[in-house]
Amino acid sequence: MQEKIFVTQSSIAPLAEYINEIKDIWDNHHMTNMGPKHIKFQNELLNYLNVENVELFTNGHMALELSVQALNLQGEVITTPFTFASTTHAIVRNNLEPVFCDINEDDYTIDVSKIEKLITDKTCAIVPVHVYGNICDIEGIEYIAKKYGLKVIYDAAHAFGETYKGQGIGNFGDVSCFSFHATKVFNTIEGGAACYKNKQLGNALYELKNFGIHGPEEVRAVGANAKMNEFCAAMGLCNLRHIKEEIDKRKKAAERYYERLEGIKGIRLNVAQKDVEPNYAYLPVLFDERQFGATRETVFAELEKNDIYARKYFYPLTNTFSAFNGRYDVLKTPIALHISKHILTLPLYAELSMDTVDKICDIILGCKV
Repeated sequence: MQEKIFVTQSSIAPLAEYINEIKDIWDNHHMTNMGPKHIKFQNELLNYLNVENVELFTNGHMALELSVQALNLQGEVITTPFTFASTTHAIVRNNLEPVFCDINEDDYTIDVSKIEKLITDKTCAIVPVHVYGNICDIEGIEYIAKKYGLKVIYDAAHAFGETYKGQGIGNFGDVSCFSFHATKVFNTIEGGAACYKNKQLGNALYELKNFGIHGPEEVRAVGANAKMNEFCAAMGLCNLRHIKEEIDKRKKAAERYYERLEGIKGIRLNVAQKDVEPNYAYLPVLFDERQFGATRETVFAELEKNDIYARKYFYPLTNTFSAFNGRYDVLKTPIALHISKHILTLPLYAELSMDTVDKICDIILGCKV
């Protein structure tokens, strides 16, 4: 039976290492509520990400949604539709109005040159997204935010471990949020984190993730329950020890794709960004059927016939979701719409073999007319 190849495969530390890491949980019976694993992982993450503060969450979405809530925002939030549902939903679930800005053609991040014309007297924040590990125009966003007094919340789900000009990517904006979902470069099975500098914001995040509790008889705020448990923190500790080798393996697979696909007419690969230390999170390929001779849909279907499951990521755009009942005009973000209809993310993970990469490339090139 032919092995199925998916777009991602979770990186998992050796079983013996994980078992050893969780042994003391059986001794102390401390399984949640910010136990010793949680605290240890939080401290090691601080060092790895090279940030001032980090708060752990049960998943990346809660890190983002509660970060938006902690800033006490009202009104409109400028963001991108070229993202996962979580980004837009975090805004809407906070009773804020998303205002969709188009994206850049080269790196698929929010087009900073188009942000200012979307600002109104109701605008309170910008929620940019680092896409596929491509970093947003941080200086441009910071300039606009300071000029208009706006908060900046980065969705950094794709950017774990990356640096920009030598700084950990979690240092930018008022808060940067990471996802540690099993499909990401780094995972805690399920989990997330918010990095921030303002201590008051940190207090608000803590209250929101822990019912507002400050002691057995002290509840100062109304909060939710979004605490990372000890087993997820233990997986985080294990996987963090191996993150460099995992990224190195992903890099080798990505380089093989580039060897095979770079320079092919009708195919556009991701371009390395200046001053960014990448994490090789995804392998996006943009197809121009006029030059390549086959559509994204054709390539997707041909791969699927061979049990290779690429992903149309991101498609559809969040501003086209039926959940919003046609409330947003997708024609206002034409570049994002075009990219969403022509891009495909190919399988990329640490254990992906060079033979499998070659097979994928052979299938893709076989579609070319």
